[in-house]
Amino acid sequence: MQTIDKFNFAGKKAFVRVDFNVPLDENFNITDDTRIRAALPTLKKILADGGMLIIASHMGRPKKNPDPKYSLKHILAHVSEKLGVDVKFADDCMKADAQVAALKPGEALLLENLRFYAEEEGKPRGLAEDATDEEKAAAKKAVKESQKEFTKKLASYADCYVNDAFGTAHRAHASTALIAKYFDADNKMFGYLMEKEVKAVDKVLNDIKRPFTAIMGGSKVSSKIEIIENLLSKVDNLIIAGGMTYTFTKAMGGKIGISICEDDKLDLALDLMKKAKEKGVNLVLAVDAKAADSFSNDANTQIVPVNEIPDGWEGLDIGPKSMEIFADVIKNSKTILWNGPTGVFEFDNFTDGSRAVGNAIVEATKNGAFSLVGGGDSVACVNKFGIADKVSYVSTGGGALLEAIEGKLLPGIAAIQE
Repeated sequence: MQTIDKFNFAGKKAFVRVDFNVPLDENFNITDDTRIRAALPTLKKILADGGMLIIASHMGRPKKNPDPKYSLKHILAHVSEKLGVDVKFADDCMKADAQVAALKPGEALLLENLRFYAEEEGKPRGLAEDATDEEKAAAKKAVKESQKEFTKKLASYADCYVNDAFGTAHRAHASTALIAKYFDADNKMFGYLMEKEVKAVDKVLNDIKRPFTAIMGGSKVSSKIEIIENLLSKVDNLIIAGGMTYTFTKAMGGKIGISICEDDKLDLALDLMKKAKEKGVNLVLAVDAKAADSFSNDANTQIVPVNEIPDGWEGLDIGPKSMEIFADVIKNSKTILWNGPTGVFEFDNFTDGSRAVGNAIVEATKNGAFSLVGGGDSVACVNKFGIADKVSYVSTGGGALLEAIEGKLLPGIAAIQE
């Protein structure tokens, strides 16, 4: 596998797929530039070598082409400032030939939002709601055919291809997977960020120091089922947290008040518990909850056994006994994966559980454990608590990380490794 470190970009045009899908406020100011900062080492290495940068990204999910709200123009000044060069802008990624040709070594060009073209995702747009199956099939076929030309055009701009967008690696889109086929093995590679992500996932899945503990939060068992099943054959301890807690609790006959619960997944929860037992995995569930009489930061609260939540009350975080149990398991671990908070951490009065988990991970890391934090809410947690630099690795990929942990080979990774 070709790595960016061993490649000399001098005099070469590099097409770099980044993930600059950053959040903007109503005035189009960036509210969190983590993703931009994460890609800087790769971009700066190419410029320092004397290469020419063609930067490509998507933003949001534009429904019409183009949608000014999702224009990458809004981030151009910030990217220029962070990169330390005056980045040029191509307002149509299909008509950038002249601007690409004019690039000199050490210069950079940012292409407009790739998703302004349906061909990037390979899905038809603008179909009438009452479109027939035949019309849908014809539209899909047309997009797939034009997608080849779209991809070929993007590839024609460059001498080499760099994928540094782990956040979109699970999508088989034109600029993340298909474009790589136009470059031979020596001229396609991962950027620094992508390389770090791939290594971090590999360490958690294939270079396990035991005990291995996974903390899975989130509201729905159904959205984590494949990950949980894959982890059961790898982990020693599986801590179930967040809203999933109450589906498991109800499945065991507990009273959960009006807590979030997937009533159609009770059998699944019991089945997962049975599988964990068969595989010798220590499945750890909360024993107490911080219950509230409304879904609000200012609600009245009480600490109750997790299986005795009163009618009209809902569990919004774990209680102190659960914090102690979770922290004890985490501190005695050598490999840790954290995906999903223990409660509604957005409300300050319900952050204690997630904070306790975060602090325990920090302590374990200090004592030599490898800790990987990933998935939007967990990342938001470590940032909120100011501990992002005290864990081994914070992943930029939400869906991509989860699919990698499920054991799937991601299209964006496979395309480089072929």
